[in-house]
Amino acid sequence: MTVTHVAIVVADQQRARAFYERYFGFDAGPATMYPDGVLIVRDAAGFSLALGPGGGGDVPAAFDHFGFDLDSPDEVRALRARLVADGVPIVEDTEEPAMVGFKCLDPDGHRVEVAWEVVG
Repeated sequence: MTVTHVAIVVADQQRARAFYERYFGFDAGPATMYPDGVLIVRDAAGFSLALGPGGGGDVPAAFDHFGFDLDSPDEVRALRARLVADGVPIVEDTEEPAMVGFKCLDPDGHRVEVAWEVVG
């Protein structure tokens, strides 16, 4: 069994789309708008992010997040630097020998984790 998508509620779909395209590679092929108002964007691996209309209400719990793995600590640090330079809030940092990572907030307050980790 494979996880194929994550769905989140956003206040502004185009703003969320631009964020996930710019920083997380969800710009593979055309986005799809469904009749129920959900906008689907995809990455190069075929993973889909469903951006549901709404938002502006509840703030996600501090533990709630979804994550991306990168291939090296330097890649994690480089993406973090880009996000910081663009004013994206960083809410958690980890810099350890076996793990380098951070969590940032998307425009709707969803926590997004980026990490490299030694597994095994």
